[in-house]
Amino acid sequence: MSGAAASGGQYEVVFDGGSLGNPGVGYGSYRVRVAGGDWGPPRRLEFGDRVTNNEAEYRALIAALADLAASCGDPSQVSVRVYGDSRLVLLQLKGEWKVRATNLRPLYVEARGRAGVFRSVEYVWQPRDESVALLGH
Repeated sequence: MSGAAASGGQYEVVFDGGSLGNPGVGYGSYRVRVAGGDWGPPRRLEFGDRVTNNEAEYRALIAALADLAASCGDPSQVSVRVYGDSRLVLLQLKGEWKVRATNLRPLYVEARGRAGVFRSVEYVWQPRDESVALLGH
């Protein structure tokens, strides 16, 4: 996350991930901002070969939450609204869908752990074109 962030408050995260082939070369990106402020620059990620689309989505979100936790002061005083276009990831993290795929279970556990350091996390689905407009892919 760019710039110094105030301790506490509300933040927003947008994330996306995918793979060239499924599985294939995995990639992702995210942006973070203080709620209502300007988005920070996009952070681009590469996850290597043999990564599924859903694995890349989870990995991008995990990186975003780790970055925010490291830069926001006291994460236990921070509320986060997460925007993404992956219904599977968002609904699994909201507890509305079960994690059936064994390859996603460790990523789900890590994402829940990363989210657990914040005061609250809200997951919001948005159309793919909104994610693309913000992230450029």
